[in-house]
Amino acid sequence: MAGKKKYDPREAEPRWQRLWEEDQVYRFDPDAGGAVYSVDTPPPTVSGKMHLGHAFSYSQQDFIVRYKRMRGYNIFYPFGTDDNGIPTERLVEKMKKVRARDMERQDFIKLCLRTLEEELRPKYIEDWKRIGMSCDWNVFYTTINEHCQRISQKSFIDLYGMGREYRKDAPTMWCPECQTGISQVECEDKELESSFNDIIFKVDGEDLVIATTRPELLPACVAVFYHPDDERYKKHEGREAKVPLFDINVPILPDPRADPEKGTGIVMCCTFGDQTDMEWQKAHELPIKVAISPDGRMTGQAERYEGLKVKEARERIIGDLKEAGLLVKQEKILHPVNVHERCGTEIEYLKSKQWFIRYLDLKDEMLEWGYQLNWHPEHMRHRFDHWVKGLQWDWLISRQRYFGVPFPVWYCSECEAEVLARAEDLPVDPLVDNPPVDKCPNCGCKEFTPEEDVLDTWATSSLTPHLSADLYKDHPIYEKIYPMSLRPQAHDIITFWLFNTVVKSRMHDRVNPWADVVISGHAQDPHGRKMSKSKGNVIEPQEMLEKYSADSLRFWAAGCKLGDDLPFSEKDLVTGEKFITKIWNASRFVFMHLEDYDGKDVELEDVDRWLLTKLSKIIAASTESFDKYEYSRTKSEVEKFFWQTFCDYYLEIVKQRLYKPELRGEESRRAAQHVLYHALLAVVKMMAPIMPHITEEIYQTYYRELEGSKSVHVSAWPDEGLVDEEAERKGDLLVEAVALIRKVKSDNQLSLGKEVEKAKITGSKDQLDMLKPLEADVKGTGKIGLLEYEVGDGLSVSLS
Repeated sequence: MAGKKKYDPREAEPRWQRLWEEDQVYRFDPDAGGAVYSVDTPPPTVSGKMHLGHAFSYSQQDFIVRYKRMRGYNIFYPFGTDDNGIPTERLVEKMKKVRARDMERQDFIKLCLRTLEEELRPKYIEDWKRIGMSCDWNVFYTTINEHCQRISQKSFIDLYGMGREYRKDAPTMWCPECQTGISQVECEDKELESSFNDIIFKVDGEDLVIATTRPELLPACVAVFYHPDDERYKKHEGREAKVPLFDINVPILPDPRADPEKGTGIVMCCTFGDQTDMEWQKAHELPIKVAISPDGRMTGQAERYEGLKVKEARERIIGDLKEAGLLVKQEKILHPVNVHERCGTEIEYLKSKQWFIRYLDLKDEMLEWGYQLNWHPEHMRHRFDHWVKGLQWDWLISRQRYFGVPFPVWYCSECEAEVLARAEDLPVDPLVDNPPVDKCPNCGCKEFTPEEDVLDTWATSSLTPHLSADLYKDHPIYEKIYPMSLRPQAHDIITFWLFNTVVKSRMHDRVNPWADVVISGHAQDPHGRKMSKSKGNVIEPQEMLEKYSADSLRFWAAGCKLGDDLPFSEKDLVTGEKFITKIWNASRFVFMHLEDYDGKDVELEDVDRWLLTKLSKIIAASTESFDKYEYSRTKSEVEKFFWQTFCDYYLEIVKQRLYKPELRGEESRRAAQHVLYHALLAVVKMMAPIMPHITEEIYQTYYRELEGSKSVHVSAWPDEGLVDEEAERKGDLLVEAVALIRKVKSDNQLSLGKEVEKAKITGSKDQLDMLKPLEADVKGTGKIGLLEYEVGDGLSVSLS
């Protein structure tokens, strides 16, 4: 290493990534004994390329895994890709300039699979390797391969057998853009501009003013409701209201769900505008009028507005109401609207046949399941609880899309009886494969209709513990893998992925899928805002990797506590690069003086015992921090120890002993060698989980031959060692004295290396008694010829 002057991460990082994979450094050994630490690695959605949020959160989970590996665990750290469902489908449509609905379904499925295999997946995975992820890349799955389809379809069959699944023709949350039903978890509130429109209905010729934000639903109006205690409207009970612009008469009914304080206190019920409309329709057995089609256009129910898009119809109807004198008032508002989180489209409520998982009856149990998990940070459990308490729908798991895991179901063409595939035949595609029976068990009909819908991607992704663990289903190690040790993920998908995985695991196995969950925050732009293409504030991690290094990007990601959002700051990457340069140069200095190091026992001096005591306390603190998943504390404390305690002071103090052994003796030099060897090795090991490439370079260059492990990342985490409180007090006083000498030199515009003929240290008798045995260290570090002492108040230094 002494001959290699510069470390180049652009050359070194790809080299180590390649060698780690070739040497199977991170291989999971199913035949090894000992404890297994298993990780339910998030399978990133194949959507083009890794973004900065990925680099941020996946680095944080990798810090933890690398630490656990060094603690001696047999690490099960698989990698998968989530590549079925809407995101992949839309990406392939965009890339290939096709539309799924315009192609034969099987041709489109083949196109998706081929595009994933040949173009998308290999390049996508390289991004994760590039940031230094320590997964076993041979333990791999994709959520669309046969292995995963088999598990997903088996889950469906098992839950059906438990009575937990049902198919129902009912109002469903629907995305007109994606043209599929969606579940509650896929909706998010978005503040949108709209208007409250006070519209005149007629009751026996009298005006009845009703406020609405959705005048385009007037043709689907089936009733008008008021609160039973609202004296303003009691007189209308049993009468009918005429809907403006449409020759429709609807009943006026009392219901406690009507809010007297909202709008004019009386409200129209349309099928369907929201959840309350659905409740009213069911409770009062009202008819269903469908005014909006699956593609978001008005139906024939809307009469002359047929074919218009929803917003176009809204504007046209408002205009016609004004012209007819039926619009009393219009007030601009900003209100939360449910949109599809995938595309941002406002959702509608349409009646359609869908598959559901019944779980609303389990809300109390769900809260207990969440309580039993170890949450890091703990406050993230409140998001889980809040979601459970707000659940209003069973889990809708069918999607009207083309590329995904097929439902293993056929229907009798006569009586619509459901026929499920046999477990031994999975995976199946009902559009291609025949049902397992020749005739309907109910009516004897021999004709069957295949289910065309596909499973919601979360219905498969919620099985990730099994998608990876079941690769070892028939091996004894399986019992050590599942339930898993850890689920790492970002906070924004607690209600998606974490919640649904807990539900599936509890339903199938009656256990929580993992012991611990670690929740990361979001990477933000430098101003603390969410990154988005529309804002033009997206920072590409690939560019940062090219400009700096993976280690410096990981250094930045370690700069905040678990669960905290972190604004991107390029200066943090610059700081990471400075650390890389410093530890490389410090290592070169150390190794230059270790060429004849023999590792034998030595007699340590006070300053050596001081450094080793400081080191032991840092090791203890870092171990405790990592055990609590507080990697940022380890990074901060080790970085401070390395820069200040080790480099700024200890290296400077021992230089005289290294360069001029004739002054201090050979034993003194050998003691310094001993401390340099072990202190640098401990720093390298403690920083290895965060900066794996530079630490591997240093370890391989010098330590591997002497330490024996083939990689720093499978070497043992450093143990706490010597703690000598008396030596620590002496060393702290020595450092204070050296710092004062440096300050006086600086104040007098003298270089720190300038030889000074004489200096005087003033201090208490106890301080001077501790410093006098360290005089050689003070003189050697401060470049002082003669040192005098004087008893006085407080420690001070003067130079001659």
